[in-house]
Amino acid sequence: MNKRVRVFGEVLFDQFPDGLRLLGGAPFNVAWHLQAFGQSPDFISRIGNDVEGRDIQQAMQHWGMSIENLQVDSRHPTGSVQITVVDNEPQYNILANQAYDFINIDQLNTQLCPNDVFYHGSLALRQPVSAAALNKLLRQHTGKIFVDVNLRSPWWQAELLATLLNRADWAKLNEQELMQLQSVQLPLKQAMRHFRRKYNVAILIVTRGAQGAVAINQDDEFFEITPPEQVAVVDTVGAGDAFSAVALLGMQHNWSLPVILHRAQAFASAIVGIRGATARNLSFYQAYTYAWQHAHMVED
Repeated sequence: MNKRVRVFGEVLFDQFPDGLRLLGGAPFNVAWHLQAFGQSPDFISRIGNDVEGRDIQQAMQHWGMSIENLQVDSRHPTGSVQITVVDNEPQYNILANQAYDFINIDQLNTQLCPNDVFYHGSLALRQPVSAAALNKLLRQHTGKIFVDVNLRSPWWQAELLATLLNRADWAKLNEQELMQLQSVQLPLKQAMRHFRRKYNVAILIVTRGAQGAVAINQDDEFFEITPPEQVAVVDTVGAGDAFSAVALLGMQHNWSLPVILHRAQAFASAIVGIRGATARNLSFYQAYTYAWQHAHMVED
């Protein structure tokens, strides 16, 4: 049976200062990208019984995404985040008690397979209901786990994060988050080596914004990538999610770590050139899909 990516976590609307409202949430962004890359992810989340929730259902169906495990909550609203941009970096006001905090394990229809990759972040686990649902799913899961760290104050706890990382095979976070989780400040590569060994992850990826990304594997080998010199930045919202989506795609297709970094960085650099975290035009993705498929044909 083919490998499938299971994506667990929040879906919400990013509300921008100028009134623009865009679909977001790191897991949703990742699932959206994966769908465009032909992966048919199983997106596990929860929306409110409101206008915003119905808009999310319609957007997913129009994009071809399954809504089988998109639960509808009659008590809690669809997720919302107020975004402001300071020094070209997004700042987030994440509202509490949103529908995605209450993903109900008893309402899920998910048959896990040994080859599946399971992706989740940390934000949607701030309430015990969603956390319990994820814990039960992961107890049934025997495939690889990809943890995408998102430290959004005050919505994270060090103890819970350590539990998540201890069962991860791959982990991704940005440089600021890596340093925030260090008890002693170390140079980047030393910090990465310490972090990877502490949590025993096979692959650790650290994104660095305009400086690119660095990864370390289980043999403590480092790989680095820098963005193209000319990157027109519209906003940086969702750049890390774009990177994660291509990393997951690489896991599905057994790309080497250097190839994953190169392709993930190229795609993330394209995402910062548009408004919001995802593109609504499939041709935006098809250019990358074609290039990557062609590259493998040439290599073979």
